Amino acid sequence: MDWTPVISWLLEHGIRILIVIALSVALYYLLHHFVPIIVRRTISGAMKEHPEEEIKKRAATLSAVFIDTGIVVIAVVAIFTIVAQIGINVAPALAGLGVAGIAIGFGAQSLVKDIFNGILILLENQFSVGDWISIAGVDGLVEQMNLRRTVVRDFDGTVHTVPNGEIKVATNFTKEWARVNMDISVGYGEDLEHVIAVINSVGKELAEDPEWGCDILETPYALRVQAFEDSGIAIKIIGQVKQMRQWPIMGEMRLRLKKAFDQENIEIPWPHTKVFFGNVPTESRGKEPVAPKPPSAPPGKRKRPAESAPE
Repeated sequence: MDWTPVISWLLEHGIRILIVIALSVALYYLLHHFVPIIVRRTISGAMKEHPEEEIKKRAATLSAVFIDTGIVVIAVVAIFTIVAQIGINVAPALAGLGVAGIAIGFGAQSLVKDIFNGILILLENQFSVGDWISIAGVDGLVEQMNLRRTVVRDFDGTVHTVPNGEIKVATNFTKEWARVNMDISVGYGEDLEHVIAVINSVGKELAEDPEWGCDILETPYALRVQAFEDSGIAIKIIGQVKQMRQWPIMGEMRLRLKKAFDQENIEIPWPHTKVFFGNVPTESRGKEPVAPKPPSAPPGKRKRPAESAPE
């Protein structure tokens, strides 16, 4: 068997194919190495006034999107180049893909919508990887994001894949900073000024704690009397903290408030009902209720006194 044609083809086209594959692999590694560095420097310059954590999340999100998009472009170019070296005419294939693309486009409008909405989300910086968000009825932590879909893991660990086209409203709970926002109820008989002083003291103590203070940007304090509830008076407590730290800080705040209220004998109410039978006399208010007397017989039905016996 004459191997000359095969050797000639390999020398002419095989080397080119190997070069294309080598360049593709090199570009792949260059993307993974240089894109994060370039994106991080660009984002750091554009977001100087933002927190460091926000810059990291933004850079990580854009880097992942750029790398994924670059890999797709590299793969498509490499495949068409290799196919052309094998001897297949690419022009008719491209023309066929163009016609097929038009036909597929009518059935893939949702895909185009997903990609277009994904581009807008990235440009407007609505959320990034690492944010806790609420989208399309799903609350959770953003684990992955690209132009087509967003992957969210909820508090139970369940992973939700949401097409970007389904995102109408995006609620970001961890955009740059977060807020302690909680209500706590006390009994109606408590001195509210004393209660507010205790709350502010607990908030100050928490902000000065080495373990918790580094995450607190504004000391939690009692903002106002929020509402008169059925069983107690609600007091609004707010404070500014670092992103993703509002929930553990609010839990620690509740724990310390319970201990402080117990020490100060401040009542934390719970739903209860008082039942009275009949009307309580005015003079007995504040004492044990007195059972009401049975009503007297209606007029006309009272017993007549016994008539004296005839003599």
